[in-house]
Amino acid sequence: MPVNSYPNELENRRIINREIASLIEKEKQQQEREISQEIIYLPDTKDEKIFQSLINKAIETNLKQTGFGEIIQTVATDFLGSQYQAGLLDRSPQETLVISLQKFDCVLFVESVIAIARSIASQDYNYDNFTKNVVEQRYSQGKMIDYCSRLHYFSHWIADNQKRNLVTNITADLGGTTIQKKLDFMTTNRNSYAQLKNEHNYQCITNVEKSLEQLNFNYIPTQNVRSIYERLQPGDIIGIATNIKGLDFTHTGLVYQDERGNIGLIHASPAGQVVIASDLQDYVQNVRNAIGIVVARPHLN
Repeated sequence: MPVNSYPNELENRRIINREIASLIEKEKQQQEREISQEIIYLPDTKDEKIFQSLINKAIETNLKQTGFGEIIQTVATDFLGSQYQAGLLDRSPQETLVISLQKFDCVLFVESVIAIARSIASQDYNYDNFTKNVVEQRYSQGKMIDYCSRLHYFSHWIADNQKRNLVTNITADLGGTTIQKKLDFMTTNRNSYAQLKNEHNYQCITNVEKSLEQLNFNYIPTQNVRSIYERLQPGDIIGIATNIKGLDFTHTGLVYQDERGNIGLIHASPAGQVVIASDLQDYVQNVRNAIGIVVARPHLN
């Protein structure tokens, strides 16, 4: 054996170790780039101006002194006439943080209104913190990671937000009926969801659906909705339950209580804009495939 063979072997090992370390670092950087590409936020100065206008109005009227439900209802009414637009959260092939105070679908309306109400109630008037409130509500465990981390099924949205003390599902307390409901509409109708063409997204949503098998599906039958009016509060979240196979809800909105105490629904209507339905039960009776409602009460955590 040559005298210098051992030092050469040590040097070769050092070189190999450096190369391995370099490959690991490059892989880590690639993963970070891929994650950063998945999470996109496209700010709109018009939205920020709308937010600030609502905050200024709330300060002028001392809105924070009212109850949280009243704050939610007041903010919601400020959006009456705003345009309904379906699919706003799914326009990008990569998961994008969509903040919209100009156009809404039904869930986006509920999320935006409650997030603004939280800003007012906590006297936190920072726009960036408002967007964080939206993220906290929209994504599993309040963390935006990718498409799969979004709370696509509204049953999941309620359950996840309840775990973090943002809402309480009060349906059972209101005398709701429990049924077995398997949620697999997204994967069963894979071709209807552009993002599910991605195999990773498809497999991840499949796993989410399996995890939701443990959720109890409890609802107030349509014919019983009017009987719970006196126990509802302004700003309560209403999910309209459906008998469509594999799906839990087809629409959502917020309880609206007028000056006479009548209970209606303020919502981003697929008919075209944010409106108030004057009577909640009458509205539910006219929703195709509806079987009743679920009620979740928002509160400050």
